[in-house]
Amino acid sequence: MNTITKLTITLILILVSQLSVAQDTEVKDSLNTERIQVLKTQKEAIRNEEKELLRQEVEAINNKVDAAYITMEEGEILKKEVAKKRALNIESRVAIIDNKIDLLERNTAQGGYVLILGKNYKSDLSGDQNAIYLGKRKVKPTPVFDRRTTSDLVFAIGFNNALIEGESLNDSPYKLGGSGFVELGWAWKTRVFENSNAMRLKYGFSLQWNKLDIKDNMYFREDGDQVVFEEFPFEVRKSKFRTTNLVFPVHFEFGPSKKIEKKDYFRYSTHKKFKFGIGGYGGFNISSLQKVKYKEDGNNQKKKYKDYDAVNSFVYGISSYVSLGSVGLYAKYDLSPIFKNQAFDQNNISVGLRFDMD
Repeated sequence: MNTITKLTITLILILVSQLSVAQDTEVKDSLNTERIQVLKTQKEAIRNEEKELLRQEVEAINNKVDAAYITMEEGEILKKEVAKKRALNIESRVAIIDNKIDLLERNTAQGGYVLILGKNYKSDLSGDQNAIYLGKRKVKPTPVFDRRTTSDLVFAIGFNNALIEGESLNDSPYKLGGSGFVELGWAWKTRVFENSNAMRLKYGFSLQWNKLDIKDNMYFREDGDQVVFEEFPFEVRKSKFRTTNLVFPVHFEFGPSKKIEKKDYFRYSTHKKFKFGIGGYGGFNISSLQKVKYKEDGNNQKKKYKDYDAVNSFVYGISSYVSLGSVGLYAKYDLSPIFKNQAFDQNNISVGLRFDMD
């Protein structure tokens, strides 16, 4: 008998609690429905308020035009600006109300509670006190409102030669067509001013390969701490000298840009825009190599001379570029001579195309 009584009391308590929960749910659903109606009314009030403010602003602009404080053209521009501002205000304020309505409708449909399962579930209900989370919540990342620094790949290729002290390029011992350079690197670009993108600082690192194609059966021979330019003892088919440098360029870049504004971020874009950069570079020579292909007794032969001690270990120079978008003209000049302890200095000079993959 006691067992039956206990079971009966337990069932009664369960039924009472279920009825209580149901009543609470109905009350909450009713309140949510009322709140939704209030919010919908607020949406219409927001539209009317912004329209009235727009009417007042347009009227003030018309008064300025009538009083000849501004021209009619200036007045039209101002009207378009205030109209755009009020339209964005309506869009943003109504979006907030719509989110609140969606939240209330969702809770009403589920009896006032939101159940979220799983560790990778993305939700915008982090501020809802009636949300029940089971498992690890994944917070949606906040977008970066302003990104002042960007990065891109840099590639350049073109003609290379050497300016020799006391001689002109016309008297150069190096072929103009066969001598070239290649540069490959990575660069970061940082906006200098907080509210303007007119000037940027561009910096990074690059590998530079400077090649000289030697004319007239000549080659470099290392003689102590100097390099001697002399004739090769056999018939030369090709004689090329190359230095490989690791440098760290720094440029000030100027030019217009387009400001892209979104709801939750803005960016400055220089895509297809004119750019002018001027600066310099400094770094180290990491290798030098000369290849001589020649004929001996009718047979083709090849010799390599590596890592000349007479090559300058430190490299520095000036450079500049002018581009439209990601392709431009590029020039650089080594202020440091190719070889040290020489009677006449030789300095690399390069002109070519530069590609900034931004």
